[in-house]
Amino acid sequence: MLSHLQEISFILASGSPRRIEFLDSLQLKFEIIKSNFAEKPPTNETPLQYAMENAYLKAMTVAEINKSKLVAGFDTIVEFNGKILGKPENKRDAFSMLTLLSGKKHNVITSYSLINLEKNFSVKKFVTTEVFFNSLENDDIEWYIETGEPFDKAGAYAIQGIGSFMIKEIKGSFSNVVGLPLAEFIEDLKKYYK
Repeated sequence: MLSHLQEISFILASGSPRRIEFLDSLQLKFEIIKSNFAEKPPTNETPLQYAMENAYLKAMTVAEINKSKLVAGFDTIVEFNGKILGKPENKRDAFSMLTLLSGKKHNVITSYSLINLEKNFSVKKFVTTEVFFNSLENDDIEWYIETGEPFDKAGAYAIQGIGSFMIKEIKGSFSNVVGLPLAEFIEDLKKYYK
């Protein structure tokens, strides 16, 4: 049951409106302290290693100044053929990404870390969802870019927004694609507060 979770609280080390909306919908008590960890461009690590390190360091920077509290940090990436697709820098970049994904499968990986330094508690998890795009016409891509939605989204689209018209199928967690794998995250919260 989720009822006992409504009596506890944690710190969300993220300002993501989508994560906040998901957690609010479950009536969980949390405060938002955005991490000041600055993500670096990926180097030699795999996309999964990159996401897991970012989530951990986002949580840790907040946990270090809130040692007695549970802190949750997240990182969501789009991976295509072993490469990370970040947020597009401009219209040309967005067009290039969406053209690349058109008619193909890619993975969305969300990693999260739960940390309480006082209790020496640490969880590192990740969830992967396969996303299949429809084949897109150039006109469709250009129209979508003009909506402005792609520019603060990894992979240049939002599955929960206008970009849903491009999605043919997903295999795995929908909430994971939005940035918070709810089922897995809630299970870990429940284990921590037992």
